[in-house]
Amino acid sequence: MGLSEASGQRDTQALLPVTQAMELRKRDYHVERPLMNQERLEELGCWTSATRTHQWRTWFQCSRARARALLFQHLPVLAWLPRYRLRDWLLGDLLAGLSVAIMQLPQGLAYALLAGLPPVFGLYSSFYPVFIYFLFGTSRHISVGTFAVMSVMVGSVTESLAPDENFLQGVNSTVDEAARDGVRVQLASTLSVLVGLFQVGLGLVRFGFVVTYLSEPLVRAYTTAASVQVFVSQLKYVFGLQLSSHSGPLSLIYTVLEVCSKLPWSVMNTVGTMVTALVAGVVLVLVKLLNDKLRRYLPMPIPGELLTLIGATGISYGVGLKARFGVDVVGDIPAGLVPPAAPSPQLFASLVGYAFTIAVVGFAIAISLGKIFALRHGYRVDSNQELVALGLSNLIGGIFQCFPVSCSMSRSLVQESAGGNTQVAGAVSSLFILIIIVKLGELFRDLPKAVLAAAIIVNLKGMLKQFADIRSLWKSNRMDLLIWLVTFVATILLNLDIGLGVSVVFSLLLVVVRTQLPRYSVLGQVPDTDIYQDVVEYSEAREVPGVKVFRSSATMFFANAELYSDALKQRCGVDVDHLISQKKKRLRKQELKLKRLQKSLQKQTAASEVTSVSIEVNTSVRDMESNNVEDSKAKASTGNELEDTAAGGQEDAKAPNGSTLKALGLPQPHFHSLVLDLGALSFVDTVCIKNLKNIFRDFREIEVEVYMAACHTPVVAQLEAGHFFDASITKQHLFASVHDAVLFALQHPRSDPASPVLMTKL
Repeated sequence: MGLSEASGQRDTQALLPVTQAMELRKRDYHVERPLMNQERLEELGCWTSATRTHQWRTWFQCSRARARALLFQHLPVLAWLPRYRLRDWLLGDLLAGLSVAIMQLPQGLAYALLAGLPPVFGLYSSFYPVFIYFLFGTSRHISVGTFAVMSVMVGSVTESLAPDENFLQGVNSTVDEAARDGVRVQLASTLSVLVGLFQVGLGLVRFGFVVTYLSEPLVRAYTTAASVQVFVSQLKYVFGLQLSSHSGPLSLIYTVLEVCSKLPWSVMNTVGTMVTALVAGVVLVLVKLLNDKLRRYLPMPIPGELLTLIGATGISYGVGLKARFGVDVVGDIPAGLVPPAAPSPQLFASLVGYAFTIAVVGFAIAISLGKIFALRHGYRVDSNQELVALGLSNLIGGIFQCFPVSCSMSRSLVQESAGGNTQVAGAVSSLFILIIIVKLGELFRDLPKAVLAAAIIVNLKGMLKQFADIRSLWKSNRMDLLIWLVTFVATILLNLDIGLGVSVVFSLLLVVVRTQLPRYSVLGQVPDTDIYQDVVEYSEAREVPGVKVFRSSATMFFANAELYSDALKQRCGVDVDHLISQKKKRLRKQELKLKRLQKSLQKQTAASEVTSVSIEVNTSVRDMESNNVEDSKAKASTGNELEDTAAGGQEDAKAPNGSTLKALGLPQPHFHSLVLDLGALSFVDTVCIKNLKNIFRDFREIEVEVYMAACHTPVVAQLEAGHFFDASITKQHLFASVHDAVLFALQHPRSDPASPVLMTKL
């Protein structure tokens, strides 16, 4: 019984908050408080300006705790490796590392060809950078190494700066491949060092936010265009063609045209190469489909690429594809590691532009994938440290003859799905690659290049699927679709480096255009609430009689300040500028009339004085006394009346009522107060402050008082710093909410803002 009673009490206590919440929902919402302008709000809330903290001062503080924090920040492996859960994570990391290594081997060989380098350098780029990232990276799941987009960008550099035409020799004009490959390797390794220097430097100055200027539609369109570049670049291996090197704008178009022109020759002379690529592609597609079907039942995906490479190498060696059918093969793969080599400083000037572009693109791809996995598994990725880690991977890798790398989406997904929990999986995969480099690499010398090209093309499936973004963006956001299309077209036509620059500039210009074309609204009160919404969108919202409430959806700054003023005057329904000009004309006419009146008074006064003198000379004293005394009094009284009239006109011109719109015969606005909802302001500049002052001046000229509402505290501080407030515009013109400003305007039409503030129910 005691237990049941206790449980009943607990159930009652649990239901009580729910019942109270339902009861509160049924009640009317009432708040009774005084109207709040900014001055009263600061007094009530005891506002004090926030003290500025100088972050740079902490950089020079020295202590044991700070040194330890810096060490763990820049060498994260020291922070997470001692807490590594051996029993829970080791098996998953081993399986994930093996799975990634199996994928890394064929991709490394293939992407080296994509970069215009001998295949073995793809294996080097799959070992050194991966191990460096294991030490310095903060993402637990991304797989660093060779990537198609990075490889094609490197290939565009090596082929443009070291084209085949520069290495022709002999009568037959054959290419000296050894000399060409040596120059291209030096170019690629120097490029990797420069990319690493850029990334490390940007990371140390905490410039990781630069990737925020690469929006998701831009990155997806760019990688889609890069996948098209990759596809076209592999056609020469699929069809066994010898193509000229094209670089710069329209190089992709020239390559496609050359492939089309030489395709009939390929069909007649390189059937073996085409069949090899076709068979390898079909096998790879079937294995991928099988993996998708059996994903639930397989502990790890079937290594279709590795099995295809092994099978193709065995068939090529047994049948003699190179000798009998002219199929081009990988060739000698030297065993062991190459010694480190210093980069060539003479190449820095020609590579610096390419290096910055590759550094930004590589980091954008890595951090976007890293944040996806971090969000999925509940940990944090430090973007600045990721920039440093990726930079060190490229910097040290470049010294050991590697080309620039980033992370691969397909390998990262395999590393996660195979049970990888930390970057121990990356270290395991790099050790497997090391074993292949030292002992097993030479076994792949008979591997056909057409098979590697087929593997690259099949792996483009994921990126080519991004063409579906066009349909989804058409339905969801046409501005993002415009960014997508411009990025894609610019990258296809202008090549990868110029295309990225054009797309970034276009997206930033589009942001500026959006801020210059915000939505301007006249607000009305939703019945029985203190909420104000656009009267066009909310049919029940009604404008408050005598008060006009105006709002912009974007902040006001130098680029759109004039547009803000124009939209305000247009939405108010009053031609403010015309009314002000008419008022000035009427006042000018009054002044001219007054001047004419004064001149006529002076002339009549002078004439009356001359007449009185002549009368005194030509008439007798008796006539003056008997007949003309009344006439002279009448003239004097006439002069006095003229003086009184002139004085009265002058006083009317100086009086306030004499210059009102009504006194001047001009139409008056249908509202007496204007409320500017400034809740969208995130900052103000000098142009914004000047524009607000002009709005106050112009509307006061037409007898409309202006109030501001809903300014954020930082904006108020910036207004104070910009000397916006003065004797005519004070903080009593700035209210905590739109409703406060409207109520004050209704209670004090055309009044002094310093009037007593009444208690009001909102």
